[in-house]
This record gives sequence, structure tokens and C-alpha cells, in this order.
Amino acid sequence: MSDSTPQRNVIALLPEACTSCMVCVRECPSWCISLESHVEEVSEEGARRPRTVNVLDEFTIDYGLCMYCGICIEVCPFDALAWRDSFDYTSGDRQGLQQDAVDLSRWWPTGS
Repeated sequence: MSDSTPQRNVIALLPEACTSCMVCVRECPSWCISLESHVEEVSEEGARRPRTVNVLDEFTIDYGLCMYCGICIEVCPFDALAWRDSFDYTSGDRQGLQQDAVDLSRWWPTGS
């Protein structure tokens, strides 16, 4: 294994980059990703009508089902998902393997 090979340890989420397009949910072969969103209208000055955008409400990955294939990362058109090489999400029960957007965003590196 060379140094350029990515270590596939945990999937991190950048919630502000997620547009709730559902591509990751549809393409996941193990159906371990769940996503909920709502639509909001955004008014722009000078526009004839307001534009609508999807707003992420809930994003969860069930690591008890995840195959760590990385398809969700590859198909995300907005780079909201990425591999991160450090993790510690052991759990004594199955519920602890379900990580929501807050948990997944903690894996994303801060700008330091």
C-alpha cells in the first residue's frame, strides 16, 4: 500500500455543502444513508419570482450497514462527503452506529 492510497476509515459530512440532491441515498448499495430536507423560497432582488432551494434537515449514516465502498463520496456532485482517516465510533449497541449530521460533521477538518 503506497502513501497515496486513501485510508477509508470514516465518512465525513460538510452539511453546508449538501444540497439534499439525494444522489448519495439513491446510489448507496446498502441503503445505509437517510436524508430529510425541506424546500424554502429564496427571494433575490430584481427576480420575477422567488427561487426554491432544498435545505438539509437530517442526514444519517448507519455504520452497521455501511460497506465502506465510497460510492456516496464519488457520486456527490458538491463534495459534501469525504474520507477521513481518524475515527472512534465504537458502540455497545446498534443505535450507536447510526451517526447524524452533527456527528459526521465532526470528522470534517477545521481550517487549521
